[in-house]
Amino acid sequence: MATLNPTRDVVFPVLLFLLLLLLLLAFFYLSPINQNFPLTFDSLFSTPPSDLQTTHQTVQTQRATPFPSSSSDENLSTRGWVPSNSTGGASSTSTSDDGSISKEILKMSPEKQIEKGLARARAAIKEAIRSRNYTSRKEETFIPRGDVYRNPCAFHQSYIEMEKRFKIWTYIEGDVPLVHDGPVNNIYAIEGQFMDELERGKSQLVARHPDEAHIFNLPISITRIVQCMYTPQINYTANYLENLVTDYIQLIADKYPYWNKSSGADHFLLSCHDWAPGISIITPDLYKNFIQVLCNANTSERFQPMRDISLPEVNIPSGKLGPPHLDKPPNHRHILAFFVDRESGYMQTLLFNSWKENDNEIQVYEHLPKNKSYSESMADNRFCLCPSGWEVASPRIVEAIAARCVLVIISDYYVLSFNEVLDWSKFSVHVPSNKIPEIKRILKAVPINRYLEMQKRVRQLQRHFVINRPTKLYDLLNMIFHSIWLRWLNVRLPLLSS
Repeated sequence: MATLNPTRDVVFPVLLFLLLLLLLLAFFYLSPINQNFPLTFDSLFSTPPSDLQTTHQTVQTQRATPFPSSSSDENLSTRGWVPSNSTGGASSTSTSDDGSISKEILKMSPEKQIEKGLARARAAIKEAIRSRNYTSRKEETFIPRGDVYRNPCAFHQSYIEMEKRFKIWTYIEGDVPLVHDGPVNNIYAIEGQFMDELERGKSQLVARHPDEAHIFNLPISITRIVQCMYTPQINYTANYLENLVTDYIQLIADKYPYWNKSSGADHFLLSCHDWAPGISIITPDLYKNFIQVLCNANTSERFQPMRDISLPEVNIPSGKLGPPHLDKPPNHRHILAFFVDRESGYMQTLLFNSWKENDNEIQVYEHLPKNKSYSESMADNRFCLCPSGWEVASPRIVEAIAARCVLVIISDYYVLSFNEVLDWSKFSVHVPSNKIPEIKRILKAVPINRYLEMQKRVRQLQRHFVINRPTKLYDLLNMIFHSIWLRWLNVRLPLLSS
């Protein structure tokens, strides 16, 4: 008769149990929900073309603190921090994918709630890329499709996740006109339109309390500062401008813990004024992590595409929200290319030297002929010339899109708006400054079939360059919000790993 071996009969089940436990732990560790590495723009969307001057730079997650820290916790030095003693909690990230709030998530600290939501957003975007489909808890009225997008599935799911989770807090400190106010018409109007959208508090992206915010808006108007402090313009030094912005940062850093916890990496300031990049000249260390949302997106002037955001320049007439939309079919567009403006800036000087009023197909004017309408003239052309002015941005980009005209971007060092999701090579032609004399040859070399496809794509992307009040899905203001969301999504909190 066989004898029993108690040691073997006990040890074997224990070893089997431990093996199963290790396999279970490995499964949860490798699960997409528990992956805390950041999704870079390159992994979400294909690499931008080099001729659009969008070379990516590494974003450092360990930041120096410019002001004395209000807390001894030095681990929370990346974007999206929320204080651990918060009573409000990051409610925007505490929901599950079906919209419910689990008891497990409610027990988490606000910091871990944010990281949990961030991990879920990344996992959903990765799954959308893998499956070429999207996941949403509501009916989607618009679905991005086509070559105009670098990765339409990634973009669509990212936008869905933004609507579901993202919250922005606008600081309440400061008085008008320098703070909480901005122009809503003319060349710098996007500054005031964006500020007004957040200040009214009707957007679903507005945080109810700073403790639930992922990112923080400094409601400073560079345009209003220039109008108030530099009128008459007898002193062009940047000291006044930078001192005012620095003093405001000092104020909110002393009053709240958010700036010091992230060294400004989860804070942004939006401005369309040409002088906005100058705020970081004197004390660059203070602004090295700070997100700048600028029309003057010039990589030769400290603009960093992986941290900063290019803002479309929109010339808004009084009583309107943008240029008129004109839909003239391609076979009624009889002029090859067109531009009119007073000569302003180096790029336009080069354009005028080569083409001013000396060619019937490349029509370049300093003053529009009396028998011509500006908007109608834009719509008469197959290509619309969009040269940089005194700075790299140009309102003619939005005007050309409204006229459904294929864009000719004439610039050096300019990072185009929404370049992380839009493939500008599919609907525009880029001409650097040294190729301006060759514009006619370059445009005539575009095959007719390719031109027709490009013109069709311009029509397709119009919704992304239209201002609506209140906002509509995927419109210009929401595209700006999405660009800000991507900057936050790209840097994780080092909490679950530590």
